[in-house]
Amino acid sequence: MAPATMKTAVLFSAGLDSAVLLAKEAAEGHAPYPVYISTGLAWERDEQIVAFHLVDRLSAQYDIQPMVTLTVDMRDVYPASHWAITGAAPGFDTPDSDVYLEGRNIILLSKVAVYMAREKLERVLTGQLAGNPFPDASRTFFDAMQHALSIGLATRIQVDAPFTAMRKADVIRLGVSLGVPLELTLSCMEPQDGLHCGRCSKCRERRDAFNEAGINDETEYASPPAR
Repeated sequence: MAPATMKTAVLFSAGLDSAVLLAKEAAEGHAPYPVYISTGLAWERDEQIVAFHLVDRLSAQYDIQPMVTLTVDMRDVYPASHWAITGAAPGFDTPDSDVYLEGRNIILLSKVAVYMAREKLERVLTGQLAGNPFPDASRTFFDAMQHALSIGLATRIQVDAPFTAMRKADVIRLGVSLGVPLELTLSCMEPQDGLHCGRCSKCRERRDAFNEAGINDETEYASPPAR
């Protein structure tokens, strides 16, 4: 746990995990800075609208700083035909490997670290869960990044991932205990006018996690997820 005086940024995407992470950090008295980083992906317009609304709702309950929005355009790296650029998300029953975005956490942590150094923030939180298979989601990776960023910016940058021993169902239960309006979060790769599409693998993951948690899923889906 961070000292009460430590100034903390939270990588915030308006998704279920990052919303609960933000509320948890605020509940522990750290007045966190939610940081949304736009990289030019197809779902970001909907995501940013939800993100601002969520921070506003959570700020009525907790001491949370105004949301910061940063930009790193990745559309010159991912080809125009890439599913994350076109918005044609992989299907409902596809594996995690189909939604891998190379270097995503490298980019997010690098950008937020420069902001942190300028604003004198010491710690950044990211919401990776247990079982995340990607190479930039391991503790080894986070340790290496915080070491390199601290050297490169000549200031201490601490990278923490508090949920790596938790499954999404555990996060949902924690969110309920913290009063997070989970139905307002957005965890979808192909949102339809702000609604979950109900057809992508992230919608399936969300539906399954609510079922596992034994908590009613009040999410509004454009198409009801398959049962």
